Amino acid sequence: MAKTYIDTVKYLVYTDVDIDGLVEKPDVVGAIFGQTEGLLGDELDLRDLQKNGRIGRIEVELQGRDGRTVGMIKIPSSLDMVETCIIAAALETVDRVGPCEAKMKVTKVEDTRSVKRKVLLGRAKELLRNLVTTEIPESREISEMVRDEVKVAEITEYGPDRLPAGPGIHASHEILIVEGRADVINLLKNNVTNAIAIQGAKVPASLAELSKKKEVTVFLDGDRGGDIILNELIQGGIDIDYVARAPIGMEVEELTRKELIKCIRNKVPFEQGGKAEQQQDRRPMRRMDEMRPPMQRRREQQTVHPIVPQKYMAQRPVVQEAITVPEEKREERREAPVPAPPPPEVKKPAPRINATREGFLVELDELENTLNARFYNPQYERVAEVPVRDVIKKLGESRDISAIIFDGIITQRLADLAAKQGVKTLVGIKIGNVNKAPEGIEIVTKA
Repeated sequence: MAKTYIDTVKYLVYTDVDIDGLVEKPDVVGAIFGQTEGLLGDELDLRDLQKNGRIGRIEVELQGRDGRTVGMIKIPSSLDMVETCIIAAALETVDRVGPCEAKMKVTKVEDTRSVKRKVLLGRAKELLRNLVTTEIPESREISEMVRDEVKVAEITEYGPDRLPAGPGIHASHEILIVEGRADVINLLKNNVTNAIAIQGAKVPASLAELSKKKEVTVFLDGDRGGDIILNELIQGGIDIDYVARAPIGMEVEELTRKELIKCIRNKVPFEQGGKAEQQQDRRPMRRMDEMRPPMQRRREQQTVHPIVPQKYMAQRPVVQEAITVPEEKREERREAPVPAPPPPEVKKPAPRINATREGFLVELDELENTLNARFYNPQYERVAEVPVRDVIKKLGESRDISAIIFDGIITQRLADLAAKQGVKTLVGIKIGNVNKAPEGIEIVTKA
């Protein structure tokens, strides 16, 4: 029995057939075997080649058309190139199929390995492209990888608590306090070497001592955990100067170099930084609160200034009558004209508050969520209102200030400066790390 398959197909012989009559596929196959038998010798006999698996199954596709049969014959071959071409030429010697005349024409001998070569080349290109773009790093990437590893290796430990810190923690006069080791590593990768991590909610005593010698900036995550860490640092006696925050919902260890630098540059004084979360969460409420005082001022102005328009309204009939009589108009011009007083001449008295704890707290409620500060003279009249970040600067330039009420945290530095400037009362949302309250000053908080 002939083998119906061959192990390796090297070539495919395609032959067109045209038969003058209607025949079936077995007739065509039989004619091929019969008319080529003994034609090429025993070594190239089609039957023997098929038995040995050198020639595969002969596939015939026929179609009857107007009393004729046309179609295509396909023979797979594992012979070499020369022997395959000899077999192909032998097919063209078949001139009859049964009683009908036939004509066979070899159209092509296809090298199946060339098709495989095309597929192979395409796949090889794809693999090479993937290897070059993803697997093999560029020299610049290798340099960055080595540099990052070196920077991570530079991380040191500080104090008996072995706090993770950058190598510049001792030399720099400024330090960054972050939450964990991963934050320090990310800062190191971006050339920030003066960071130190607290490694948990408990504040080490060595860090509190270090904060008294350095200018301290606390770099917090942009979530609720950042506020918890800030409160722990305050309770732990850390002397904080500035507060920097990551964008909302992000952590310090996730930030890129550009984001890190932007956050550090946008740091705010500690007195203002403690309110950052409230500022973010209550932004719509703050806008409404900020809108109320101007509306009240407009209402007050409306109750004062209508006097001036009425004065002008009374003069209009006189002017109109003067236009109808030219002589009276000339006489009126000769008279000394009375200049119209401008509306701003009506001076509004400075707001005055009740100089009691309850009065201070009422004023503080009005200021809450505005991040502003108000200064009062000895008569407790408001003389200035500035942003919280400018309190230190404004206080240093001011004289005769008896009270300061501001939407922020009272710190040791602010309390000392207020006492030095003769301030009697300092009112804030809450008190921070004030180890020793100055003499002669009353500190009032909402908490």
